[in-house]
Amino acid sequence: MTHFIACNKTDDASYIADLFFRETVRLHDIPKSIVSDRDVKFLSYFWKTLWGKLEIKLLFSTTCHPQTDGQTEVVNRTLSQLLRAIIQKNLKSWEECLPFVEFAYNRIVHSTTSFSPFKIVYGFNPMTPMDLIPLLFKEKASLDGEKKAKMVRQLHAGVRLQIEKKNRLYASKANKGCKLVIFQPGDWVWVHMRKERFPNQRKSKLQPRGDGPFQVLERINDNAYKIDLLSEYGVSATFNVADFMLFDTDFNSRSNPFEERGDDVDQPRNTSKDPLHVPNGPMTRSKTKALKEALNALVLNVSTKSRLKGALESQEETLVHLIHVQEGSNTTLFGP
Repeated sequence: MTHFIACNKTDDASYIADLFFRETVRLHDIPKSIVSDRDVKFLSYFWKTLWGKLEIKLLFSTTCHPQTDGQTEVVNRTLSQLLRAIIQKNLKSWEECLPFVEFAYNRIVHSTTSFSPFKIVYGFNPMTPMDLIPLLFKEKASLDGEKKAKMVRQLHAGVRLQIEKKNRLYASKANKGCKLVIFQPGDWVWVHMRKERFPNQRKSKLQPRGDGPFQVLERINDNAYKIDLLSEYGVSATFNVADFMLFDTDFNSRSNPFEERGDDVDQPRNTSKDPLHVPNGPMTRSKTKALKEALNALVLNVSTKSRLKGALESQEETLVHLIHVQEGSNTTLFGP
């Protein structure tokens, strides 16, 4: 069930706590855990101390990862659409429209649960001006407490199964084309520095988009890890797995997955040692010129080798003749 409560940006943590008790606790009891973003109000000493005394676990969403609290993101988007359709040009009347928007949102059937929030919490939908006509007897809620409790338990079980089914469907679509990467404590990783999280380190486009290596200290779950981040960055040390890349000494910057734009695929290179190798792709002027120079060098090399070979052969023949002459003269000199 959802409650829309108006507040101001200047409200401190104590006032937000009073709103929470006045609008939520009085209707739904004290929760076991609270999921919120990392606003300064929710990270304050008062807020943590208050809920720590009540033994309530505080769960903070990961920065730049809205999937951590996707339900709140969807509700905020739906609230903006409803207010935009109701207030139209009366922009200052949005606070007066919140009760009607809340009633409409809690009564409509949601695609994830296949039931309305009112139906899940109370077991029936409240009446609207269109429901003032007499209802059939079978559609009325039973006054028997045991049957009502059984009906609510069956309703909650069906809603839980429907939510799990939708979550599996959304997960299969979101993880399409992705691979599971698991890091262990002690691994060294590169960290992608996003502009929203590292504004000082990403002031210029020419500044590096990643830093590291950093050591993984703790594995919170498959999507969140805590690393040994330097205090000079001034941000939380918990990161999503999408911001990590395993540290490797053979790191190639052209295949850096942190690059946000451009074609970082390695272009095919001419690794052949043959100077007359024809490269892949269309023949450009530069390729034609290089091929022509290589061909001329090869012809010159062949002609040079031919002249040297001819000269060596002539020298060998002269040497052979001299040897024969010397042998003949020796035979005449020392003959009988």
